Amino acid sequence: MICDPLLGALFTPPRPQLGRYEVCTTSAGLESAAAEIGTRGQEVRIEPLEALDAFGAAGPYNRAALARLYGGTRVRVVRRWQQRGNQFMSETLLSPYPDATLTRLNSGTMVIRFTLDRELREGR
Repeated sequence: MICDPLLGALFTPPRPQLGRYEVCTTSAGLESAAAEIGTRGQEVRIEPLEALDAFGAAGPYNRAALARLYGGTRVRVVRRWQQRGNQFMSETLLSPYPDATLTRLNSGTMVIRFTLDRELREGR
């Protein structure tokens, strides 16, 4: 998996108040990427969504350009989360995914990962 700061800047909040985001890509298809990352005991449920629903409104990407790029093609999406100790992680896997110029769709999978570390307080 290769993390891409350009895609991260497009599809995640510019300055998250809590936690951190990273956006990574792989040439693997959605099912293979979900298996590579591991399901962490969760059922893998693939949802076909319109592009704007799949990518949400958190990032500053050009929504019209993204909608034109997908042209009615649905994005296949897997959403999941896990908590380990003081860390919460949410992942969204999307396929196909756009390049950073929003001019080409790639057949692999994009993973948008949000990680939040909680402070563990004594007595809890």
